[in-house]
Amino acid sequence: MAAIADLTTEEKIVTLYKLQQIDSKMDDINFIKGELPLEVADLEDVIEGYQTRISNLNAEIENLSKEGKSKKEEIENCKALIAKYEEQQKEVRNNREYESFSKEIEYQKLEIELCEKRIKEFSAESKAKKKIAEELKEQLEGRKVDLANKKEELATIENETAAEVAELEKQAGALAAKIDERLLSAYKRIRQNVRNGLAVVTVKRDACGGCFNRIPPQRQLDIRMGKKVIVCEYCGRVLVSDLIEE
Repeated sequence: MAAIADLTTEEKIVTLYKLQQIDSKMDDINFIKGELPLEVADLEDVIEGYQTRISNLNAEIENLSKEGKSKKEEIENCKALIAKYEEQQKEVRNNREYESFSKEIEYQKLEIELCEKRIKEFSAESKAKKKIAEELKEQLEGRKVDLANKKEELATIENETAAEVAELEKQAGALAAKIDERLLSAYKRIRQNVRNGLAVVTVKRDACGGCFNRIPPQRQLDIRMGKKVIVCEYCGRVLVSDLIEE
């Protein structure tokens, strides 16, 4: 393998063009995958969201259950106090003491009514949250099925193309090793900035093969000579002669 410093500018341009051809083949394979990788990632996020919501609802339902038990204990305490005050009321010596116990008994009865009201509210809220949780669980199971199908579809494509991708990556690595870092970085940057991933294009019918703007004759001659790297002044792609394909 020739060292980077041993390559002429023309050889570097040819190597860069070959690398583009390899990368384009890998782009085609990724195109077959389509939106599957993104769909898989989105579904995983959706599922995580469902699981978090269900977990939060279950925690809220548990808290409502604890609140309900607490109110039931308060009711029992109130009933015990009522029984105690009623016994004490039987031993009073005057109306003032009798009225005092009566007020305490009435207060405890009101507390019981308030607790019973709160228990009903907790129960209704808990029932509503359980219904929502069940609906979310059904939706979650549906999304899990969707995710499994998408993953299976993606895995099938990856398995079918694994050998080809491995070979292409090997070829791309060998070609990239021949290109100096500055030129390779520029190539990668251009690929990221253009829609179709074409950073190196041929001049066809006197025009740039990327943006189709006309290339002046003198510039076309310079491109054919391959003495320096020339980029399209309109789209920034590296231009090579169409003779390179022969």
